[in-house]
Amino acid sequence: MDSLIIEATEDSPKILFDTASNRFTISGESRPENAGKFYTPVINWIVKFEEILAKRKNEQKDETPLVFVFKLDYFNSTSAKYIMDILLVLKKFADDGYKVAIEWHYDKRDDDMLDAGNEFSDTVDLKFDFIEY
Repeated sequence: MDSLIIEATEDSPKILFDTASNRFTISGESRPENAGKFYTPVINWIVKFEEILAKRKNEQKDETPLVFVFKLDYFNSTSAKYIMDILLVLKKFADDGYKVAIEWHYDKRDDDMLDAGNEFSDTVDLKFDFIEY
């Protein structure tokens, strides 16, 4: 499966899902006019990637963690719904025995972004690593 790369625009984040390193990053601002149109293919890609994870785990005994990095400067409420959908897929991966690490990056001056990360973490019951910059 090819990596997924979507360049950032003025209102949508950069998506860099690197299948070789198992590092998946969403960065920038997320306030697309049609969040569903933007995020649905991204979520579908993540769901499809589970086939690759299963193959790696079963055939190659590879248990390299899936590292999911959120480095958002801003996201609107509609984007929050899709971020939650992504986290719910990752929660399913974790529940199915895959190693999942979530990094939530936030500007040290942005308490709201830290609070949002904590809320997401609590809601989906996944441990986040909070990284201040």
